Amino acid sequence: QVQLVESGGGLVQAGGSLRLSCTASGAISSIRMGWYRQAPGEGRELAAAITPAGTTTYANSVKGRFTISRDNARANAKDSVFLQMNNLKFEDTAVYYCYADLISGSLVSRLWGQGTQVTVSS
Repeated sequence: QVQLVESGGGLVQAGGSLRLSCTASGAISSIRMGWYRQAPGEGRELAAAITPAGTTTYANSVKGRFTISRDNARANAKDSVFLQMNNLKFEDTAVYYCYADLISGSLVSRLWGQGTQVTVSS
């Protein structure tokens, strides 16, 4: 079964930067990939998403600070999505979950990563 493997979380001071990475463990046909985040005691919210053509979506709270990018699967490569997070704020503290919307025929399903903790100290 294909999995999404995340890396790059950690502890950073306010104003610092982190880069999250997420790579599929096998071949997938994704129509969109991105990152949700969930702060303590809060629901999961979309932070950023990107289509294979490169169309991006950002939450208002991260616009201008976060940049999402992706590598579409090529020969011997796997679909990957990245989230460059600059000028981090305390309120960016959350577990960040990578996801991929997969298409198989007429069916669409969502694959989730295991989550990576981002902690911003004020």
